[in-house]
Amino acid sequence: MNDNPSSRSCSAFMGEKLVARGAIKSVVSACKLELTDDQLPSVLIFDERDSRLVEVDFRGSAADVVRRLDSRRETGAADTGADGPPKKRGRGRPKLGVVAREVTLLPRHWEWLASQPGGASVALRRLVEEARRANSGRDRRRAARESCYRFMVAMAGNRPRFEEASRALFAGERDLYANEIAGWPADIRDHCLRLAEAGFAGDRRSRPE
Repeated sequence: MNDNPSSRSCSAFMGEKLVARGAIKSVVSACKLELTDDQLPSVLIFDERDSRLVEVDFRGSAADVVRRLDSRRETGAADTGADGPPKKRGRGRPKLGVVAREVTLLPRHWEWLASQPGGASVALRRLVEEARRANSGRDRRRAARESCYRFMVAMAGNRPRFEEASRALFAGERDLYANEIAGWPADIRDHCLRLAEAGFAGDRRSRPE
């Protein structure tokens, strides 16, 4: 996944209005062009992947804003530890991104893992990959619903039928969800429908009869 700030796809809202959507550089440039300096602090920019808010410093020109985004990308790309400068790679076999963390299991689980080819770590990684493949569709739907709900809370948490719409979203009821948010402002409603669609895809309850 690409986490570079300047390569994100985002949507910018000011109040009920969608100001811009697309690559964040284009979005911030559009905001600077279309809005006054007094309006910019009220802009909310949502990451298209998960609907989390993206912090943007709008001071200066559009070029200044983009330059700061690029600076954040370069800073974030460095391989740094929690306490300072980039860590040097030692000799030997690379760790390939392996992270060591504590896992708590019952004795019989450890016994079974230890009996597997390659030992416990290899067996656990294999089980996780198998579970990821088996549940990929369900995981995508869950992530899409959580993203949509996050946007709803930020932009429509106080609007009529919010609770009912939330229940319909997580129940996978596409038509009911659309009905519950039908009275919301057009840009917010349409964005919610677009985000929610991936959360309904492949769900039997959302399929037409």
